[in-house]
Amino acid sequence: MRTRPTLSWSPAEDLPPATTDLEPVTDALSAGGVLVLSGAGISTESGIPDYRGEGGSLSRHTPMTYQDFVAGAQARRRYWARSHLGWRSFGRARPNAGHRAVAAFGRHGLLAGVITQNVDGLHQAAGSDDVVELHGNLARVVCLSCGAFSPRRELALRLEEANPGFDPVAAGINPDGDADLTDDQVGGFRVVPCAVCGGTLKPDVVFFGESVPPQRVEHCRELVRGAASLLVLGSSLTVMSGLRFVRQAAQAGQPVLIVNRDQTRGDRHAVTRVSLPLGTALSTVAHRLGIPVDRGGSEGPQPA
Repeated sequence: MRTRPTLSWSPAEDLPPATTDLEPVTDALSAGGVLVLSGAGISTESGIPDYRGEGGSLSRHTPMTYQDFVAGAQARRRYWARSHLGWRSFGRARPNAGHRAVAAFGRHGLLAGVITQNVDGLHQAAGSDDVVELHGNLARVVCLSCGAFSPRRELALRLEEANPGFDPVAAGINPDGDADLTDDQVGGFRVVPCAVCGGTLKPDVVFFGESVPPQRVEHCRELVRGAASLLVLGSSLTVMSGLRFVRQAAQAGQPVLIVNRDQTRGDRHAVTRVSLPLGTALSTVAHRLGIPVDRGGSEGPQPA
């Protein structure tokens, strides 16, 4: 039976409430050298729910853990059935105003880089370059046996062929692209093996209970060291994978600014905390800086 990962923390009660004043964020971006760290909250306006906000998916959904995935074929069948269905909706998501504003800041030379905890590829679809995908990307698949990578779109076609008529109605879609299905809906869903060696396929994402590759962590630490400030967008910072960079910046005396609707685990390290919808907030900042923000943006990761 799947157990819920440890994802809770106690908010600091001695901090003043968050503000709606965007001036510190505007000033930091105007000075340049800002490193962006984004979480699920920046993608909610694209129709992808977050984990922990109001109505977040953790209230009804336990994410797949790495230990469960590698332990048994039934867990993998359940995951791939749910993920295959979720990919159809997840892959249709488009960048929102928040993603497009971040891309505009980058084009104008105001950013030291972008680190995202998201696996949706929407920063890149909006035009951001050199994005570090801390937790990977659902648009790629990796074989646990031979290490071969392949496009998710290719796997989707193979799963369609192996499961004709599979089209249940999901109760919801989660930030990891997993759809909410019952065991009855999963039924006898057929999982396909690696086309190269016949091994076990896994999305190229970091599951709960799995470690971020050390070289990726070190690359992010280098970005923090080279930044003038750290701007957190839409992350609760509950898990250490993102919180460690906030702690690193704060310990080095680099200003940490957080824009998030709810409290975060990193609030005590922030010089300012803004509680506003990210699309509105970042569009407002861009306007104050005289930076145009594209209205459109490229397509997101497309399902087959």
